[in-house]
Amino acid sequence: MEINVKNYHLDNEFSELIIKKLGRFDKYFNDNAKAKVKLSTQNKSEIMEITISFTGNVVRSVASSDDMKANLDVVLPKLERQIIKNRSRFTDKMKKTAFESPALFDEKETAPAKSTNVVKVKKFQVSVTTVENAAEEMELLSHDFYIFVNGETNKVNILYRRNDGDLGLIEPEY
Repeated sequence: MEINVKNYHLDNEFSELIIKKLGRFDKYFNDNAKAKVKLSTQNKSEIMEITISFTGNVVRSVASSDDMKANLDVVLPKLERQIIKNRSRFTDKMKKTAFESPALFDEKETAPAKSTNVVKVKKFQVSVTTVENAAEEMELLSHDFYIFVNGETNKVNILYRRNDGDLGLIEPEY
């Protein structure tokens, strides 16, 4: 497990609490799983991000509030819901006994799940351009993402704004 801290004071007690609570996920994963915890403070808000990567898959959750311990209680059930929701996809890559026992975290403590209904469909022309031009166009439109055909690879790419303000590029493999 890796814990990264930025603009936040992490004491030993809270560090041990994080390790203990993440240890409960051991029942789901083989030894190859890696957890990364990022703790930071931005504009009076404390942010916790936990990413668990295992055998080519990733589950990730982020919470932001004025209390880092409350964030931990929000992030862990979200991660577990992702694991359980995708269990059929993950089953071959996890411990065989992963889903035999009840949930680790009480669902009553978490916020209700949001609906996943598609409520709007947009269709638009995708232009052929470079990553640099796509970034400029995205800035001009004040969007958080931009879909385009990369002129160098001739494949659809997605440029998006990350939480830290930088840009990320998604290059799908066919």
